[in-house]
Parts: sequence; structure tokens; C-alpha cells
Amino acid sequence: MVAPHLETGTAGEEAATAHLVAQGYSIVARNWRAKQLELDIVCTKGDYVIFAEVKTRSCSGMCTALNALSTSKMKKLCKAAKLYISQNNLWDTPCRFDLLAVTKAGTEYQVEHIQDAFELSQPLGGGNTAWQPW
Repeated sequence: MVAPHLETGTAGEEAATAHLVAQGYSIVARNWRAKQLELDIVCTKGDYVIFAEVKTRSCSGMCTALNALSTSKMKKLCKAAKLYISQNNLWDTPCRFDLLAVTKAGTEYQVEHIQDAFELSQPLGGGNTAWQPW
């Protein structure tokens, strides 16, 4: 038996993926993992590689999916993206980090897509270009 919070998270990722596809994104990878690093969704649109982090919550108000993305999580996402880019020789490809905040409302899942959700140049102490935060 699967724990309810895991079912909610899986359904949220499905809703986020469906949203991206409906918006014209091409899904390249889901739940990409290397060591302790993970990227929820890697997709492309136009010339960009997008690393999409999915945060799903079943509550509303103060406990939103938008509030669930911590600085430490952003740093881990950056490390994972750097490894993904290195493994796929994408250093010259513009990229960005999007957040898909999914809220479960009854049996429905509402997706809020925030493009360029965060810049990691300040927490990581780098960032000489607008499109590569490291």
C-alpha cells in the first residue's frame, strides 16, 4: 500500500507533466537521478532546457507549494542541473529553472507554472550570465 502523501506527489507530477505538454514543452526526462541528486522533470521548449521542480500540496492558504522550495533545495537542484548539463554536453544551451506548484483541491489538481522561478547566482556566489546561474 502506498502512503497517501506519495500518491498525492505522484498525481501532482502527472498533472505538472500534462500541463507542460499542453503548453508545448517536450519532456526529455522524468525523475532523473544521479547519486543523491534528482530532477523532477527535464524538458525543452524552443532553444531552452528547462529543469522543472514540482511541489505538490493538498492544503491551501499558508501551506502552499510555492513555500516549499527552500534555498538548500535550490542549491541541490543547481548541482543536479550542472551534472545533467555536463553528462549531456549542454553547456552552450540556455537553461532555466521553473517551478510547478500543484495544489490538490478535492479530486482535482491545479497547476501554477512559474517560469524562471529562481536565480541561484546569489546563493552560490556566481552567475556571470542571465541564463546560466552558475
